[in-house]
Amino acid sequence: MSTVTLSAPKAGAANGIDYLFLSAAMIATAILVALVLLDGQTASAGLILGGFALGVAFLKAEFSYTASWRRFIARGEAGGLLGGLIVIAVAALAVVPVAALSKNFGGAIAPIGPSLLVGSFVFGIGMQLANGCGSGTLYTAGGGSGRMLIALAFFVIGSVFGSLSLPGFLALGGINPILASDYLGPWGGLAATLASLVVVAAIVVAIARKRGANYKPSRTYIVGGVIIGLLCIAVFAAGGHPWSVTFGYTVWGAKIFNALGFDFSHAEFWQWPGPKHALSESVLSDTSSLTDFGMVFGAMAAAAATKRFAATAWPPFKSLLAAAIGGLLCGWGARLGFGCNIGAFIGGVASGSVHGWIWFVCAMAGSFVGIQFRPLFGLSKD
Repeated sequence: MSTVTLSAPKAGAANGIDYLFLSAAMIATAILVALVLLDGQTASAGLILGGFALGVAFLKAEFSYTASWRRFIARGEAGGLLGGLIVIAVAALAVVPVAALSKNFGGAIAPIGPSLLVGSFVFGIGMQLANGCGSGTLYTAGGGSGRMLIALAFFVIGSVFGSLSLPGFLALGGINPILASDYLGPWGGLAATLASLVVVAAIVVAIARKRGANYKPSRTYIVGGVIIGLLCIAVFAAGGHPWSVTFGYTVWGAKIFNALGFDFSHAEFWQWPGPKHALSESVLSDTSSLTDFGMVFGAMAAAAATKRFAATAWPPFKSLLAAAIGGLLCGWGARLGFGCNIGAFIGGVASGSVHGWIWFVCAMAGSFVGIQFRPLFGLSKD
């Protein structure tokens, strides 16, 4: 008679808790908070904790812009897309008026030109191949997805290439940023922003109903949207500007390339005041990096508290190749397009900036193209 050898269960496996990774996430977060507090950076501690909470919220609500956009394009399902609009509506309640009334706060604004159009379109393609946007890549990587670690690594590389390309695209010209509050005042700008969200939501619902698809967001998306929107306000309050994800990737990549001997002293982007300061100083002085770190550890903690961390098998090579190519496109596109779904779309629209809606339309078009390529890598279209 053959015998079967059973391995001892992992500690915490019986009740679905991976104490090793849960402890690591909590300790790492505590160390980061302690470091910035010792340096007198109270607001930075708030950004780390805000990012941590966002990581938990995204993972627990399974809030995915990439998947919800794909379901809308492929099947007409609108629930996830509407959940994303709820996030913007909640965040806009604070961002539009406060950015207009206080000199200590600013919105996410950007010019409208070839850089925005090309960058957001390419990003849309990349997010469907990578199966994650800026925030999605971050929290799923933090949640233990090996595939998304590949996507994140190439996202970082692509961001550096994007930083080198951006000045040339900006030289092609464009229109200066258009901000609702500049024309209508803080409260008129807020009203216009909320009205634009209602109009887009109505269009999305009409398309879903015409296609016979579900157009009602689930309770999870509604609650998750409100919570994430409130956390966006908290990050805005701590950092002085809307939540941003991908600039941190660009800084990480440039620092790594610098350490490998690459010289950015003649790269125009890295001579601009903001990027130059971020490259020369610690990543703990970069607000985008702080929320990124917090989000990774928050997602790790949430994943470890509910299941065995990183217990799933690695996907096949073609899927990993799609993650790498998608990550590169996302990184390059995000830098040219002034951010991802978070910094450009949520941050832009929540600031009352027209570029946010243009980013959304172009990224949606790019997503349509990206979906057509997914079967080449063994990925489904929906």
